[in-house]
This record gives sequence, C-alpha cells and structure tokens, in this order.
Amino acid sequence: MTQDTTRLRRFIADESDGCCDADVEARLDELESFTGGVPSDYATDLDALKTLGNETRYRITRLLAAAEDELCVCEITPLFDVSESAVSHALSDLTDAGLLSRRKEGTWRYYRTTARAERIVAALDATRGENE
Repeated sequence: MTQDTTRLRRFIADESDGCCDADVEARLDELESFTGGVPSDYATDLDALKTLGNETRYRITRLLAAAEDELCVCEITPLFDVSESAVSHALSDLTDAGLLSRRKEGTWRYYRTTARAERIVAALDATRGENE
C-alpha cells in the first residue's frame, strides 16, 4: 500500500521552510519507531476498556474496588437500578475481561476486583482533574 504523504510533506515544509523526499522518509521512520510502544497483545487492553465503558459495569468495578474485599452478588444487586439479570451479565462481562474474580460457595457467588482493575481505577483517580 502506498502511503499518501502529501499533508506530511506540507507540514514538514511549513515547520522547516522546505522539504524533500529524504525529510519525509526520515520523519516516517521516526514515527514508525513509536509503534514499538504498542504492545502486540493490546486486544486484552481494549477488552478491559470497552467493558468499563458501560455505566453499570464501571460502577460495579468502583464498588468492589472501594469494598477492598469480595462481595456476594446478593449484596451488589440492590445497589443498582437495573435488573438482576443486568447485574449478573455485567459481572460476567467484567470477569471475562479479567477485571473481577469470582468464587462460588454453595449457592452464593462472590466477586472481587483483580489487581489489574485496581490499577486501572487508581490510574483513573490519579489523572482525574488534570484536564481542568
């Protein structure tokens, strides 16, 4: 596939009062080197972020992170203005995304945040208000 470098060429020319093919190639090489910072297994990152992109799932994660211990599904459900089925589905999605762990004891299911979820919540907390 041929890259359209017309806009890049104009940008380089505006920034440096001139541009040639070597300048464009050098900048493309530099930009390409940045892609090394993208992990090859980024699909799990996208899954986690997509899963947290729903208000119920996000609030459940926050609740469990604040609890700092496992909670039974029967303790979680009354706190949300959605059906039991919606809470159950949200818990399943969060577990599948690696953000919650689940333990069954008899007829009860207990959930807690994983270390990954705790780090994501902490990162969000640390950056809150930085855009103000």
